[in-house]
Amino acid sequence: MNHPLVYEINVRCWLRELSEKLGAKITLGNVPDAEFEGWRRLGFTHVWLMGVWTTGAHSRACSRNLPGLRKLCRDLMPGFSVADVLGSPFAIAGYEVARALGGETGLKKFRRRLAQFGLKLILDFIPNHTGLDHPWLREKPELYVQSPKAARETFRLDTPAGPCWIAYGKDPYFPGWIDTAQLDYRNPATHTAVLDELRGVAALCDGVRCDMAMLMLNDVFARTWTRFPSPHTAPEAEFWATAISAIDETRPDFLFFAEAYWNLEARLQELGFDYTYDKRLYDYLVARNYPEAHRHLSAVSAAFLEHSGHFLENHDEQRITSLLSWPEHQAAALVTLGVPGLRLLHEGQITGATKRVSVHCGRRPVEAPNPKIAAWYERLLTALPTTLVGRGSGEVIHTERAWDRNPTCENFVVIQWQGDAPAFDLVVVNLAMHQSQCYAELTAKGLADHHWQMKNLLGDEVYERRGDDLDRQGLYLDLSAHGAQLFHFEPIP
Repeated sequence: MNHPLVYEINVRCWLRELSEKLGAKITLGNVPDAEFEGWRRLGFTHVWLMGVWTTGAHSRACSRNLPGLRKLCRDLMPGFSVADVLGSPFAIAGYEVARALGGETGLKKFRRRLAQFGLKLILDFIPNHTGLDHPWLREKPELYVQSPKAARETFRLDTPAGPCWIAYGKDPYFPGWIDTAQLDYRNPATHTAVLDELRGVAALCDGVRCDMAMLMLNDVFARTWTRFPSPHTAPEAEFWATAISAIDETRPDFLFFAEAYWNLEARLQELGFDYTYDKRLYDYLVARNYPEAHRHLSAVSAAFLEHSGHFLENHDEQRITSLLSWPEHQAAALVTLGVPGLRLLHEGQITGATKRVSVHCGRRPVEAPNPKIAAWYERLLTALPTTLVGRGSGEVIHTERAWDRNPTCENFVVIQWQGDAPAFDLVVVNLAMHQSQCYAELTAKGLADHHWQMKNLLGDEVYERRGDDLDRQGLYLDLSAHGAQLFHFEPIP
């Protein structure tokens, strides 16, 4: 089982900043080697370029007129101008790489260079909707959810057959996205057309992060669009089952990563997704609900956890430095990087950025790296490749009370990683804001057969423990508030 370490980059902002830093126009085709070498050195397996596709003039105009966006950007960025608003990268005019970023030629060169450094490329796939400039609105309007008369959250489209009103793209719990047009998954032709687009995207990368993937589930879609009846007979097969199977025929190693919520993650995994968002873990960590984080990781199946994607930040969420204290941040980061599954880090997270910028913008605040945060992530990320974390077999370890009437074992997250050799690694985190104790019931192969040296790779601590004691009573842990340790266990000859 692979456990990818993914680095999400806001490509439009990143290339702008590189160009300003180097005093030359940098596109995907001429990114300096130092960038690739840095990602490799920190152990990343994949780079997710968020925002490579073309956004058209109509969708961009919607972005520029969004209430409050310009004020928000002015407050964040001195010298902001409306030209800095490039439009949402999720309201695309088509799956063409934006010329300003280097076009398809530049992207192909970027991917080849990633491969030379041992990394793979993830791109956005946005199946629920298109932008307002997409050619399908002119050429294939039947692919969209529509009404023969004006309705709430629609826009008028004049077609050869007469006017119709196209629905905005929508999450049923929020207002429609006014820079998008909603595709109709009750129409079999939409399935075919979107799958063709997916094939084209797959030819350019090694995986896709699928935007709002649960919205295409048949029952979810039917409930969302009840007030817009369709003349089509909806396919019985789920779109994702068909699409993932089709790509898998020729690209069995292609990675599918779903943005997903509403406890629908397991269904999407069953339909073929390699990984789905673990938003529950994020919510528990940010809310400081540490016992629930512990229970969540302990309750879900090993298979579900291995097919989940864990994060503290992405482009939709606030900067974690603005939400948690640094000790809390450290503890939560080690949890998300230490559990089995896909591990996601967001550009700026590892340097302590504090200001989130809207995805509609092609510019962001300039923030100097926080030396303490950057140094800690440097130490952690360069230590992880020397361990079995993300490479071996990972298991969430049960923790027991250290003594009666001490419930603090529920604040711990302990993950054991082991390969074929007796040596193993242990991620140990006390999430609580106070000291906590527990016994961790280790399950490592050959545990009782050796005496062990355990060395904290994030500190200076070195201990020795008898294997028969560990096997009989577990590993006693007593950690300070928000303690975060990464132990390597090696048999003592």
